[in-house]
Amino acid sequence: MKNQVLETLRKEKASRLSGGLYHETQIKLTYNSNHIEGSRLTEEQTRFIFETKTLGELPSSTRLDDVLETNNHFKCIDFVIDGAGQKLSADFIKELHRLLKEGTLQASTFATGEYKALPNTIGGAETTPSEKVETQMEELLEKYNSLEKVKFEDIVEFHYAFEKIHPFQDGNGRIGRLIAFKECLKNNMVPFYIDDRFKFEYYRGLREYPVDKNFLIETCLFGQDLYKKLLDYFKIKYN
Repeated sequence: MKNQVLETLRKEKASRLSGGLYHETQIKLTYNSNHIEGSRLTEEQTRFIFETKTLGELPSSTRLDDVLETNNHFKCIDFVIDGAGQKLSADFIKELHRLLKEGTLQASTFATGEYKALPNTIGGAETTPSEKVETQMEELLEKYNSLEKVKFEDIVEFHYAFEKIHPFQDGNGRIGRLIAFKECLKNNMVPFYIDDRFKFEYYRGLREYPVDKNFLIETCLFGQDLYKKLLDYFKIKYN
């Protein structure tokens, strides 16, 4: 069946159409995903940066990394749209991380586009030790790529497993959500994004996934409904 969503995103990206699905996707995904991770930029400031490629009159207290990661996230979405049809691989995921963190202050303290070298946590919970990350990521990718037909629940499952491993020193949430967006496009599903207003439900879903998968799945389905509203507005057909 025709992948109208991906075709529209690619067409509008190539033409740099203003005000369409590609335009709104860049802003909605970038603002919400960055804000979940602590960015102080507003949605309107995010929109201004995307639309004008300038900073405008940002407050003097604006953090440089918030601006850099906003611009970098735009590039990550372009990378995901261009490579949506590719098989998910470690190289693809590492390149996403390199793009997201390029030029940031954190890039001077740890390697971008490489798995973590130090222990880290997610919400205070332990994650995979750095020396085991490569092996566990290989196993996760092999298991996922062996699926004959990918279902929405499989993408959510991968997202949970990726966040549990937490393979990078920083940026794992945004990379994980970008991967989920890519895989929805690849498999001709309506993508989802997590609205910052529901980040606590999202965190709860990740935390409780081992005992109740439904909460995270329902949160992601709600995020899919949000994206469907964009598609309906722009009169884009979807499966």
